Amino acid sequence: GRMKPVIVVHGGAGQIFKEREEGCRAGVVRAALRGYAILKQGGSALDAVEEAVRSMEDDPHFNAGCGSVLNEKGEVEMDAIIMDGKNLDSGAVSAVKCIANPIKLARLVMEKTKHMLLTDHGAHLFAQAMGIPETPGEKLITKRSQERWKKNLEPDSNPEEFQKDLGTVGAVAIDSEGNLACATSTGGLSNKLIGRVGDTACIGSGGYADNRSGATSTTGHGESIMKVVLARLILYHMEQGMSPEMAADTALDYMKTRVGGLGGVIVVNNSGEWAARFSTKQMSWATVKDDQLHHGIYSGERHTKSVDEALASESEGF
Repeated sequence: GRMKPVIVVHGGAGQIFKEREEGCRAGVVRAALRGYAILKQGGSALDAVEEAVRSMEDDPHFNAGCGSVLNEKGEVEMDAIIMDGKNLDSGAVSAVKCIANPIKLARLVMEKTKHMLLTDHGAHLFAQAMGIPETPGEKLITKRSQERWKKNLEPDSNPEEFQKDLGTVGAVAIDSEGNLACATSTGGLSNKLIGRVGDTACIGSGGYADNRSGATSTTGHGESIMKVVLARLILYHMEQGMSPEMAADTALDYMKTRVGGLGGVIVVNNSGEWAARFSTKQMSWATVKDDQLHHGIYSGERHTKSVDEALASESEGF
């Protein structure tokens, strides 16, 4: 291969409350470093984005896997998607319960079935058939999610207020062969209706990857993202010649003006240029390119250090 590998990850756009900021930073950095380690050894973009997302699903700071928000009945229902830019293969799951890593199940849907999306009970049966261990639902529920859910049930509460804290997680990558991939995973909206599926599981909305243009993963208000098919819209702009940053800003701006929706996106194009852009207050993100790690949360914020430096502080545990 001749491409220099690149990975970009996000930990969700919205409002990141102060007490969670450090954990979110550490979590996206760890995910980016793990994904990059795979790419650096000549591994595939698919393996890298799956590993990065899995790392964030296992981290209770994020609204995906363990730490997912609860639906109206107080249960965790999760959505995830993965896509291969080489042949446009994709796998997704929606409204899945009792598994630790929905992204792994999405990958299996892509590779072991002729289908692209399995939902709820069917996804559960497929997980059993694939030998994926069941995780008791309460193992995925954090104290924070539980408190949030209770608060939203109060008669004078406004769940919309809390929807601003939207923690979808995602990753995009290009590997040394020039193949692109994306992965996105979420617990959805707090106190959502049972069976609600947002943008994450929907191809072209929650993510899209095509070797001919680039890869993107989105986060934010799911219904708005679905209305404009945000991920595919960004790639369309890049196909028209826009840079990743310009394409991301143009699409986010359109979503805001057209349907009043806020969100965030990460993008990498087929020549390895990347962007992390958002219209919300914040979005935790990290990227590694040329052995340099960059990361931020606030608009205009960007910290940079070498991967070696980052790995050294990683092993000391931040």
